[in-house]
Amino acid sequence: QVQLEESGGGLVQPGGSLRLSCAASGAFSTYKMAWFRSGTGKDYSFVAGISPNGGRTAYADSVKGRFTISRDNVNNFLYLEMNTAKLEDTAIYYCAADRQRGGNNAIRTGAALYAWWGQGTQVTVSS
Repeated sequence: QVQLEESGGGLVQPGGSLRLSCAASGAFSTYKMAWFRSGTGKDYSFVAGISPNGGRTAYADSVKGRFTISRDNVNNFLYLEMNTAKLEDTAIYYCAADRQRGGNNAIRTGAALYAWWGQGTQVTVSS
């Protein structure tokens, strides 16, 4: 089981940068982790994911080359570095832990496959 809490959201101008953090407790280092986002509060879109050891990552096409996911298994943090922000990046961002423990194989992208979620942090891209 994992407890998660996001921070770092806010207002950013188009083309700007922002770093989101997710503080975790529990067996964080044994789970695949991911960032999702929701513009409506109902549908959750996969943004980026990372394997337990950090050696494998995956990104949605819409953020590839602009966002970077990383993790610190010593201090139990997950990060999302957002660069070259676009208006369409505006959403609530959530960190989540996969239901399955372990496995440095393919990152899963379906929201239903993730069992533990933070409360979300709002990111607004606007000039």
